[in-house]
Amino acid sequence: MVGVVSVSEAIRKAEDAGLDLVEVSPNASPPVCKILDYGKYKYEQQKKASEARKKQKVVEVKELKLRPMIEEHDLGVKLKAAKKFLEGGNKVKFSMRFRGREMAHKDIGMEVLQRVKEELSYISKVESEAKFEGRQVIMVLGPITAT
Repeated sequence: MVGVVSVSEAIRKAEDAGLDLVEVSPNASPPVCKILDYGKYKYEQQKKASEARKKQKVVEVKELKLRPMIEEHDLGVKLKAAKKFLEGGNKVKFSMRFRGREMAHKDIGMEVLQRVKEELSYISKVESEAKFEGRQVIMVLGPITAT
């Protein structure tokens, strides 16, 4: 801590120490500078940035495809997989495709998705409600985050 010093004096002190004069806070009044090894400073900043990148979690969207006339056991298998994805911190996208005459029974498909939502309600929250997109219904569930 030297205090307020002229620029030329600060540069001279840095050269005497064999280091660099680095402006740390240019918006302050007066600007704040430090005398340090700039190469080492850049390296440390890079290390901090890479450490921060390592710690952040990338949330993936896993897709599970269903059918309106899905059997009980098959639905159980899909629910088990969805539970595993949600526990892993990923979102789950349920897509239900309707073929041919199944379009006449959209209510059956919606009931299946409603059941999925209820079965997974203790571990997930609805990111987007079940909605029709052409011949398929899509619903996205996300993990409940502890905040």
